[in-house]
Amino acid sequence: MSDLLERFSARLDPILERVDRFLANFVGSPPTAAVFESAHAFRWRTARGVGRIEPIDSVSSFDLESLIGVDRAVEALDRNTRQLLANLPYNDVLLYGERGTGKSSAVRGLLTRYAADGLRIVEVDRADLAELPELLRILGDGTSEVPDAYSFLVFCDDLSFGSSELGFRELKAALEGGIEARPNRVCVVATSNRRHLLPETMHENRAAYVDADNELHHGEALDEKLALSDRFGLVLGFYACNQATYLSIVTHWLNEAGIEFLDDIGREAALRFALERGGRNGRIARQFANEWIGRTQLGETPKGGGFRNR
Repeated sequence: MSDLLERFSARLDPILERVDRFLANFVGSPPTAAVFESAHAFRWRTARGVGRIEPIDSVSSFDLESLIGVDRAVEALDRNTRQLLANLPYNDVLLYGERGTGKSSAVRGLLTRYAADGLRIVEVDRADLAELPELLRILGDGTSEVPDAYSFLVFCDDLSFGSSELGFRELKAALEGGIEARPNRVCVVATSNRRHLLPETMHENRAAYVDADNELHHGEALDEKLALSDRFGLVLGFYACNQATYLSIVTHWLNEAGIEFLDDIGREAALRFALERGGRNGRIARQFANEWIGRTQLGETPKGGGFRNR
């Protein structure tokens, strides 16, 4: 009998090993303390209804000092992050404003500045927000997978919703209002071009009314949409810059490349570059600087140079 069991076990072991490998590929292995030590940024991925945290091997760093013209927003964001790291009360954050104004760069800058202090970022795609409660459970304090020495920014970039997309209600409940307790030291940070994350129609705005006490009341549909953005305790605006700030940003990136200043020819080229792209913001300033730094190095700048090297 024992010989039969041994032979059966010998045949069963390879099968169980293959099953284990299949499940590991299907579900993914839970992150370990060593993973959070070696990697600073992660992605939350859901496949076949199963979520997993995947480390990002190469993280794009950014210096917060390079964000010019949005000082008050960056200062408030930085202070809220320091509260998170110190295990003090903090707020979830919504960064909204025009494209190219530095919203995503500000979040990357926080990681560059505070990774050594235990800050980690988990990026969540909008399509995966329906599984956000599971991610928050994994990041909860005291779990075997995630050491409580780390603080997390759950980062949702370029967030907006249509009228019936998945993830809207899960995000709203996760921010505030759900029965399940939120884990400590996990802050949700979202960026969006929309202040209220959802489109507002003229019909919904017409449903607003003023009562007998002269107080404004939104219609039910608009109230539902405002309920999501209202759950972010810290709402910071990032706006397009004026001409002087735009040129200051250009000069900053030129200085980083060892180019001393912008002369009249370079200034005119920078303004024309912004005009052709329909606006002035930090992204356009960086793109112009990249072009002109490259042209300077190739010796192909217009007559007069535009720039003067240090």
